[in-house]
Amino acid sequence: MADNFCEALKKLKLAAADSTEDSLEGCLDCLLKALARNNAEASEKIQENGLLQVFPGLLAPHSSCAPKVANIIAEVAKNESMRSPCVEAGLIPPLVELLHCKDQEVLLQTGRALGNICYDSHSLQAQLINMGVIPTLVKLLGVHFQNTPLTEMCLIAFGNLAELESSREQFASTNIAEELVKLFRKQTEHEKKEMVFEVLAPLAENDMIKLQLVDAGLVECLLDVVEQTVDGDKEEDIAELKTASDLMVLLLLGDESMQKLFDEGKGSVFQRVLSWVPSHNHQLQLAGALAIANFARNDGNCIHMVDTGIVQKLLDLLDRHVEDGNVTVQHAALSALRNLAIPVVNKAKLLSAGVSEEVLKFLKSEMPPVQFKLLGTLRMLIDAQAEAAEQLGKNVKLVERLVEWCEAKDHAGVMGESNRLLSALIRHSKSKDVVRTVIQCGGVKHLAAMATSEHVIMQNEALVALGLIAALDLGMAEKDLESATLVQVLHKLLSDERSAPEIKYNSMVLICTVMGSEPLHKEVQSLMFLDVVSKLRSHENKTVAHQASLTEQRLTVQS
Repeated sequence: MADNFCEALKKLKLAAADSTEDSLEGCLDCLLKALARNNAEASEKIQENGLLQVFPGLLAPHSSCAPKVANIIAEVAKNESMRSPCVEAGLIPPLVELLHCKDQEVLLQTGRALGNICYDSHSLQAQLINMGVIPTLVKLLGVHFQNTPLTEMCLIAFGNLAELESSREQFASTNIAEELVKLFRKQTEHEKKEMVFEVLAPLAENDMIKLQLVDAGLVECLLDVVEQTVDGDKEEDIAELKTASDLMVLLLLGDESMQKLFDEGKGSVFQRVLSWVPSHNHQLQLAGALAIANFARNDGNCIHMVDTGIVQKLLDLLDRHVEDGNVTVQHAALSALRNLAIPVVNKAKLLSAGVSEEVLKFLKSEMPPVQFKLLGTLRMLIDAQAEAAEQLGKNVKLVERLVEWCEAKDHAGVMGESNRLLSALIRHSKSKDVVRTVIQCGGVKHLAAMATSEHVIMQNEALVALGLIAALDLGMAEKDLESATLVQVLHKLLSDERSAPEIKYNSMVLICTVMGSEPLHKEVQSLMFLDVVSKLRSHENKTVAHQASLTEQRLTVQS
């Protein structure tokens, strides 16, 4: 290390003690030169000589040394090992105070210093948030938006702070949305747009900020970006298109912002997004389908969209992706169809449009996300649609695939949805042919296992389906019910005090039905069901108590 650097360190300590600013300037310049030559070594010397403890006193708002001292701190804090010593030296409070200064150079170096000290430390960033830096920085962005380095410093700070959940409320109380949209409109360079995008994305996770961004006109900016880049083949065009369309979909995840943009189906944004679905561009197809799925989060929107022909657009899109298609597009289109199928009045319309036939083309998919959405879409479609449930329930290929997926232990979602669809086919069709198809394909054991699910709704769906199997074709199901230890499962459900009333009720109904089978009847007798059922006669739920009396009579007569 050069002698003049060591000399500068000594002089700086003395000058700081005497508060002679003129003599400080040369010393500070010397330190900055040393940091530029060998940052790590110079930083260590600064720390060893106790200068970090001197700096707080040199960071007074009216000190002419403040920008250089802040610059030195920023350079020192580039080293990870120096960040804690900077905090311990008490540098954060005076630096935060300097953010209220009008001098742009001071502001720039102060922002750099705080950013480097708090880099990658959520606890220090949270400390800055508690000290109120967010409103201060937002104000700075508005005042100094012509100053590119200062603007970029603010954006980097926002990008880091916005990652913290605790910051979103503070951001929402400022006019950040307005400032960012104003700044975004000014940008022509790809890198500068990306910097603003990087701040917008985490902020748009917050529903209140989503609405503020929509009100500030961000959506129009995003649609312009899409228009400008959709036919571009440059890497930056592709990146901008993806970021803009992804952000657009994110804005639609907020209920208020989504309804505002939907505008009863008349919104220009809604219309523009619809035009993305038939696009030749995979990214736009994906964003369009996801946008529809988001718009389809309430019944009114769903009914309007189905009536205006959205289903055919989605079916055409899916058809283009059947063979070696884009998995994310398949998943998004199926998500949209599933949501559209929720309102009762839409189900028959989707079925007559051929949705189930199109969805079945994806049965061969080996991608769990696609499998999951496919199952959910079919389950929504057949809800209370007996004819459709019977038609699908007699489809051996479908039922075989469901039975296979009921064993997909690595994918709990797919496994759960397969079980639920298997049960739904039986419950909604109430068809002997469907029951026989399920028995032949080996589905009974999965429904028996589903009766032990931790989710009451799934338990109940399984018990109702098993009740229909036993009622419609007990002879054919007998062996499967026996090997699935159904009687023991029912005994456990009835004995368990935590079982919901509907579980107890349907378990007793099922007991009465399976007693028509000799081997199952013997099992019922051997497990002393009478004791369990007689206790349920005094159950607080009247339906359960009444069914307990009926079941007790049946057990007594047939014992």
